[in-house]
Amino acid sequence: MSDPRPAGVPATTVTGTPAVPSAPALPAPRSEPSGPGGPTERDWQRLVASIGHAVSIDLVCHVLPDGDALGSALATGLALRSLGHAPRVSFGDDPQVVPASLAHLPGLDLLVPADEVPARPELMITFDVADPQRLGLLRPKAEAAIQLAVIDHHASNGGFGTLRLVDPAAPATAVLVDELLRRLGVPMDLSIATCLYTGVATDTGSFRYAATTPATHELAARLLATGLRQDLISRRLWDTQSFGYLKVLAAALERAELDRTAAGGLGLVWTWVPHADLLRHGVPPEQIEGLIDVVRKADEAEVVLVLKEDPDGSLRGSCRAKGAVDVALTCAALGGGGHTYAAGFSSREGVAATVARFRAALPG
Repeated sequence: MSDPRPAGVPATTVTGTPAVPSAPALPAPRSEPSGPGGPTERDWQRLVASIGHAVSIDLVCHVLPDGDALGSALATGLALRSLGHAPRVSFGDDPQVVPASLAHLPGLDLLVPADEVPARPELMITFDVADPQRLGLLRPKAEAAIQLAVIDHHASNGGFGTLRLVDPAAPATAVLVDELLRRLGVPMDLSIATCLYTGVATDTGSFRYAATTPATHELAARLLATGLRQDLISRRLWDTQSFGYLKVLAAALERAELDRTAAGGLGLVWTWVPHADLLRHGVPPEQIEGLIDVVRKADEAEVVLVLKEDPDGSLRGSCRAKGAVDVALTCAALGGGGHTYAAGFSSREGVAATVARFRAALPG
């Protein structure tokens, strides 16, 4: 695998791959302790056994995948291929486009469009999916799967699937994938490490978020020992954007409003991005996912909310908290969910009405 690509690499479209019989799995110790209610060793061994017996394996992540979702799926795909499988990796967007910020990930040749996933998969494994709705076009196929394993770390995960490996204490789904690969007896190589590091770095905010543990840093050290270029990965994830993105960001910051009285006086800063802005500046929806990390810098607010308008006029809300508010509970009240300090929801109401409902759902 070569170093991550330089700035300007275009988004990637995908094609398909056939399947072959599997190789036996080997157990290995847990790499990071599971939180209360997390997967047990029996759960892991059931998944290892299922992989060992499966002839056809589909690995899928949520729509508009981020680094943790796609990195986790591709790391698993590369590992299974090393064991003799020919797994399919997919996500349920149409068109299915890999964000340019993730174009450095090894294993993109494993990706297939959603329509190439079997109607009734033998074994499907989902990554970083808290709700079946987040599977998009792949939801009916997941619900029809003979066996559906769920690897996730969202506290809002409702418990779907026939085999659930969900640990809300894990800082990233990639951490759980590392545990699976150790149990499969797959050696860590540069390609797999690049995928896992991208996932862990994404969901820990480059190791800044509260869920980061000493074991997370130990995992990062093991991944760095493979020789990966973390500087190039970080540049791709956070420091490379199109000029059009800067124009969209500027407009979003101009719209930003601060409500110092929200959340019991802890403060809320919010803004929104109309779909027309994306069209005007040629910016794909996945490119603005990191916009919230700029808005959250406001020192006067504990909570930040960014609303992104889809082509049909509906809104996708992303929110963050700095440590004093459980936004997962707030988003759950609006039909969404997520992590304690990072969550989201959808709305078909207007911007003003959606912000009002969000503010009312905040504690305090």
